[in-house]
Amino acid sequence: MPILQPIGRVFLNFLAATGRLSLFTLRAASHCVRPPVYPRLVMRQMVEIGYYSLPVVGLTTIFTGMVLALQTNSSFSGVNAEQATATIVVFAVTRELAPVLAGLMVAGRIGAAMAAEIGTMRVTEQIDALSTLSTNPFKYLIAPRLIAGLTMLPILVLVGDIIGVFGGYLIAVYQLDFNAANYLAQTWRYVETLGVVSGLVKASVFGFIVSLMGCYHGYHSSGGAQGVGAATTNAVVSASILILGANYLITALFFGVG
Repeated sequence: MPILQPIGRVFLNFLAATGRLSLFTLRAASHCVRPPVYPRLVMRQMVEIGYYSLPVVGLTTIFTGMVLALQTNSSFSGVNAEQATATIVVFAVTRELAPVLAGLMVAGRIGAAMAAEIGTMRVTEQIDALSTLSTNPFKYLIAPRLIAGLTMLPILVLVGDIIGVFGGYLIAVYQLDFNAANYLAQTWRYVETLGVVSGLVKASVFGFIVSLMGCYHGYHSSGGAQGVGAATTNAVVSASILILGANYLITALFFGVG
């Protein structure tokens, strides 16, 4: 029995954390669809998540498209299938790379910022002050961030799709001597509506996950500056893991056999 106690303790702690997160998610989601809504706060978070994250997402996707074109051409040149480069680039970027990389980049930038901001408000008792002033912290702090993450990440991913495919085009045409018209025609021929839609669905889910993890860990932080730092780290790590897990589930839902 003493050997099993640590295992049971870890399992019970996991169940308790899962229950807290589930209740927090349900409560936060309910406030996103119930009035009142604070449009100025939502717009502010949209600008923070969308506009200010655009450079890092753009740089990530364009370099990913470039590397993907190089690697695909190098791998397929041995079997005389270089013309499949455009197809592989557009498939990989729209279905997987753009949404996953954008989600991870936003998790590192926005998730950490949310956890730090809300965690600082928690340890300095500003959240308690909001409750004292009859302002619901979920309605004022968390709902705008969830709405903004849910709506802005698909826009970022759509822009990332275009930039990533453009990065592959640059390498293919100007370094690998592909014909520009043929490459564009091949790209356009193999752009799938299902692939783009699946990427945008992933982006919405990832945006919700990033915002939720940042708000959750910040809201439950304690212990001063050290607690805020731990909440920031936990927000990024948990969001990244959940993004990868959700990516598999959504891919299986859209493209799974049977």
